[in-house]
Formats: sequence, structure tokens, C-alpha cells
Amino acid sequence: MEIENSSTPTRKPRADGQRNRDLIVRVAKEAFAENGAGASLDDIAKKAGVGPGTLYRHFPTREDLFEAVYRAEVDKLAEAAVEFGRTLLPIEAIRAWLFLFIDYLATKKIISAGLGSLVTVNRVVDENKPKVHGAVKSIFERAVEAGEIRADVDPVGIVLAIVGVTFFGTSEDWRKSAESLVDVLIRGARPEA
Repeated sequence: MEIENSSTPTRKPRADGQRNRDLIVRVAKEAFAENGAGASLDDIAKKAGVGPGTLYRHFPTREDLFEAVYRAEVDKLAEAAVEFGRTLLPIEAIRAWLFLFIDYLATKKIISAGLGSLVTVNRVVDENKPKVHGAVKSIFERAVEAGEIRADVDPVGIVLAIVGVTFFGTSEDWRKSAESLVDVLIRGARPEA
């Protein structure tokens, strides 16, 4: 009997395997957005140009695929905070990031429904919350340093206001309400003239 050595490094995925995985996640996000949490996994595999076996090798369960899509969206938020911070003026960076956050929330609504148990939803959200909070704090800190946002503004509070409109609003057009709220919150966070 061979004993597995726990210090053996995990093998890095092959480049083509990683490309397939990333493509499946992108296609799955689009499919879930278009068709909801019940989107056909076989259709996702077909649109990604892979066989069902490849999809199931990377994501043995639908829940695994939901988690991967959610994590990819969180990573996109974190990367965007860095990119927007480098390429946009501070207020424009905040606005662009908050609009991207609204897109993330749209995906989160679908993924939350598909993850099934509240325990799983809470675990996935809690594991990724530090990345989201870090991203929003970094983009707001830059605007505070530039004098475009008041220092007493809580960036997480702004995010939570948008979450509230998204998840608890009664309007069918929640996205329009959330986008309108972005501009109201930014105006309210500006220093008094």
C-alpha cells in the first residue's frame, strides 16, 4: 500500500484544460443570466465547444459550476478595482466599479437561487466577501485621497445600499433603480462645496 505524501505539490492544470475551464465558466454565466439557474449544462458545454465529459470533469455538479461562476465574478470585481484605479479618475472609477458591482449582483441573484441550501450560499459568500470589501475600499480610498469623496463615507455601506435595492426592491426593473442609486450615493458622498 502506497501512502500519499501530503507535501507533494498539486500539479498545475494544463493550459488547454485551464482555457476550457475558463471558457465553460464564461459561457455558464451567460447561460444562467439568459435562462436562469436551470440552464442546460449540455447546452453550456456545446456553446463552450467542449463535450459534456469535459464540463463534468471540471465541474462534477451544477453547484460546483455555480460556485466557479460566482468566484469568477468576485475576481472580476477585484481586478476591475485595480484596473479602474489605474486608468480612470477617482470618481469615474467608483462609478464604473459600482456599475460592475450591479452586474455582479445580477449574477449573484441567479447563483444564490441555484446553490440550493442557505448554508452553501452563506459559505460561498463569506469566503469571497473579503475580496469584494477590499476592492470597494481600495477604490474609495483613492477618491478620498484625491479629495473627491468625504473621509467619513463608509464604502461598504454604499455597497450595502445597492445590495438592498437589488435584493429587496419590489420593482421588476431593479437594475434601473440600482443604477440611479449609484449617482445619488456618489453625490451624497462628495465633499460639501
